[in-house]
Amino acid sequence: MSSSAPSASAALPFGRLTTAMITPFRPDGSLDLDAAQKVATKLVDQGNDALVINGTTGEAPTTTDEEKVRLIHATLEAVGDRAKVVTGVGSNNTAHSVECAKAAEAAGAHGLLVVTPYYNKPPQEGIKLHFTTVADATGLPVMVYDIPGRTGVPITTETLLALAEHPRIVAVKDAKGDIAGTTKVLANSDLFYYCGADELNLAWLSIGAVGLASVVAHVAGPQYREMIDAVVAGDLATAQQIDRRLVPAVEAIMMRTQGAIMVKAALKLTGVIEHGTLRSPLVEASAEQVDWLATDLKTAGLTA
Repeated sequence: MSSSAPSASAALPFGRLTTAMITPFRPDGSLDLDAAQKVATKLVDQGNDALVINGTTGEAPTTTDEEKVRLIHATLEAVGDRAKVVTGVGSNNTAHSVECAKAAEAAGAHGLLVVTPYYNKPPQEGIKLHFTTVADATGLPVMVYDIPGRTGVPITTETLLALAEHPRIVAVKDAKGDIAGTTKVLANSDLFYYCGADELNLAWLSIGAVGLASVVAHVAGPQYREMIDAVVAGDLATAQQIDRRLVPAVEAIMMRTQGAIMVKAALKLTGVIEHGTLRSPLVEASAEQVDWLATDLKTAGLTA
């Protein structure tokens, strides 16, 4: 099946609309599972087919392995059978990633998000070995996360095509922005692409991505659902209108400072969470940033 062919969300490994979900914390920095369940429920109510937890936006670098498992259990309890729960298990240590993958499977996760090993800058052969080793460790489908701006190393087109041969490596969360490379992978594999850079959502859908792994969908889930449905239906004009209307929100959340900072501020501003606490080295949005955010969300039609 071609990954660019229109199909029902149920036929796709992780549906079409997924949100890279925050991890809420209490003011003392402890994990707030009640708030996490509230966010998860809201996102699924607004059209998400899957939730991607324990990723970058979920502040995975500062949560423990035990906290990640607790978050899997809490999210599963909140969404039931209404959505898939995909959890980040990637690190720059293959053995640790395997341990996390096995723990995620035992906790009931439906899929794994595995990021390129970061900081140690492995060669492509090492990257391929890392992903296949993690994929071999469980029976869960794997979404490869290609984000060289954070990891320091891109996954080359050739490596992606090689990874596509693995039966459990089924999808790519793409934040690389290489439209020619992505098109080549789509043309020569059955990998399902999910856009992982909100500013490129419509562009990636237009070349054959099946859906989004969005941060801005925390506050624009219904709008992105409508945009995806418009693309699938061949209504590019409607998709363009939605995409352009959301530009202020994308800029406010993804481009002014770190995404988790601003999306927590947005959720606090809209009353979804009570606290915008982040774990160091991340810090809460400044009063000035929140003011800009409020204006931009209103301009985008997301708040009254």
